[in-house]
Amino acid sequence: MPAHKNHPKVQEHHPGAPAFEAAILRSEDRTDHRSTWPFFVYSALGIAIFFLPLSWRGNTTIIVDHVVTAFRDVAGPVVPWILLAFMLYGTVRQFITGRWKNGALTGVFSFANIVGVIVAGLYVSGFLSGPLAAKDLVPFLFEKIATPVGLIVPIGSMFLALIICYGFLEFVGVLMQPVMRPIWRTPGRSAIDAVASFVGSYSLGILITDRVYREGKYTAREAAIIATGFSTVSAAFMVIVAKTLDLMAYWGPFFAVSLVVTFIVTAISVRIPPLSLLPNDYYEGATAQPEEIVRKDRMKVAWSEAKNTLDEAPPLPQAAWRNFVDGTNMAAAITPSIMSIGLGGLLLAKFTPVFDWLGFLFYPFAWVARVPEPMLASKAAATGIAEMLLPATLVSDQESLVLRFVIGVVAVSAIIFFSALVPCILATQIPVKMWHMVVIWFERVALTFLIATPIAYLLL
Repeated sequence: MPAHKNHPKVQEHHPGAPAFEAAILRSEDRTDHRSTWPFFVYSALGIAIFFLPLSWRGNTTIIVDHVVTAFRDVAGPVVPWILLAFMLYGTVRQFITGRWKNGALTGVFSFANIVGVIVAGLYVSGFLSGPLAAKDLVPFLFEKIATPVGLIVPIGSMFLALIICYGFLEFVGVLMQPVMRPIWRTPGRSAIDAVASFVGSYSLGILITDRVYREGKYTAREAAIIATGFSTVSAAFMVIVAKTLDLMAYWGPFFAVSLVVTFIVTAISVRIPPLSLLPNDYYEGATAQPEEIVRKDRMKVAWSEAKNTLDEAPPLPQAAWRNFVDGTNMAAAITPSIMSIGLGGLLLAKFTPVFDWLGFLFYPFAWVARVPEPMLASKAAATGIAEMLLPATLVSDQESLVLRFVIGVVAVSAIIFFSALVPCILATQIPVKMWHMVVIWFERVALTFLIATPIAYLLL
């Protein structure tokens, strides 16, 4: 894990904020800004590509997801080999760069990734057999998780330049500051990360968070809060959860409750350890750019901040290429971890009683909240740390609507799971340790039981 520069903690109140506002507004008057059309055009394109659902070939999702689908259609049988090349590159790169020496856990994962590459190679070449070839193990990980994540991260990262390089991030940050900082203790610009996860992919949200953190615009604590508190599965994947639990007749309430509970739980978790104890230091080597508190002329300050960023922005091809390289490196680091860490979690869930034992930890919360079948609900929730869809599959045949509804919300709100999100975070520079994520997962599941169950009884 990289060292981090000690830096004064971000203050909730900035005595110099009025001076900052006056200075930035004066700079607007005296600075000869270059043309502002890239802000409007690129921001509009970025919003359309990342946040606008579009129906195509009977599938409704965001445009960047359609681009990935089109690429898979065109590349066809080459796609698995591209993914395998990513995995091989990412695994070898850990040893060439020496990153495998950055702590015992990093070393273990680096060697585990070798196993992931071997397993993926056997699957792609058609030589995988035995228990690992079961459709809910290696084929599930490779086809349903590693391939979509491995493609959407590098492809999506090119388009990220539209919303993070030309002022849109700063503009939204100033406008959203009164909401994000008091409730979730994160800068206003973190709203972009949350929306990117929700409408697109948690991997895109984490990619944005990591990039902004390395630029010195988030502290370690802020980046950790965003990565573990806002990185929900996409709305499209929530539909899969709802279908698995036979909740599509209640899609509206399920969707709304899942989001509301997720963000309530995040607001609570940021105020308790381990998140509350993480340092407010900036990334080593980055110029710290804390978000100043704005109290007046918010729209003018937002516009001035956007234009100042636009003045320093590189040409779009250069920005897109840099993002593509970052995205490719991240995808190469994530995908072998999915095939190693994710496979380990699924094997534990399928062949050992580990998650049955973990379920006992949640039984008191499920019992107090009056969840139907509290022991079953607790065991189902425990499997979510391996793969977020597992809890839904375990209770999908249960008659109780409240039980299915609550477990669906738990699956979404827990956020952290080993088959994909944990490798995504570990592939970044965000300073969240493994034990942090396990504790945060436990807190989120317990809180979700207590909050979601009364709501389910009230609505259903």
